[in-house]
Amino acid sequence: MVFWEGYVSDEAMGTFAPVVVYWLYAGFYQLLPPLDNYRLHTRKEEEERNLVPLRSVLKGVLLNQLVQVAVAHGIFLLTSQAGSSGVTVQPSLPVQILQIAIAMLVMDASQYFVHQYMHQNKFLYRHVHSQHHRLVVPYAIGASYNHPLEGLLDTFGGVISFLISRMTARTAVIFFCFMAIKNVDDHCGLWLPGNIFHLLFQNNSAYHDIHHQLQGTKYNYSQPFFPIWDKLLGTHMPYRVVKRADGGFEARVAKD
Repeated sequence: MVFWEGYVSDEAMGTFAPVVVYWLYAGFYQLLPPLDNYRLHTRKEEEERNLVPLRSVLKGVLLNQLVQVAVAHGIFLLTSQAGSSGVTVQPSLPVQILQIAIAMLVMDASQYFVHQYMHQNKFLYRHVHSQHHRLVVPYAIGASYNHPLEGLLDTFGGVISFLISRMTARTAVIFFCFMAIKNVDDHCGLWLPGNIFHLLFQNNSAYHDIHHQLQGTKYNYSQPFFPIWDKLLGTHMPYRVVKRADGGFEARVAKD
């Protein structure tokens, strides 16, 4: 039993809830006070180093989410597991947890290899992936600021995760909402005390911040959950988070 049952279908929730959650969580970060003592970059660096205005970022994110919604709606229509009674048989909690774990691993593999290839192929980097790297200093609302082609590939990665894990639309609501939150948090540009994502995941805002900097563009490709593929394939760049003398934090490459 879930709160939307009887009001909205699981398929509709799986389609639209991740978009709503993205804006709620990104909006939460946007509405926070400056928090200069917890930023990974100063506000001056954000203003000077980023190569795209906020208005363009918002438009880019909305375009990608339009594609995401269209693909999600189509895949849920094709794979609906509802029987003639209109009731979906939901697996047990342990099975759902296993399905989500499988989906996380599949999504990580998809994201890693697409992301790495976008960097290795000069044409694709110049004309596609470089759009995301216009945000040299990432911030929460820009988490899904990508070229539409890259946004489509990321969405297909989600589709593959959904299909391979064999989760229901109801379980997919949980998985894709969590993925939206994790993506926003990884790009928030903050190192907040007690942030559960920093405690549970090595792949976090500092990890991804390294990738957005010049010395890290060929490293730390993994997104959004675990650094497994970076470590297996030699693209993992260790880092440490240190306090800056002028306040705030900085993710620095760890030297041996």
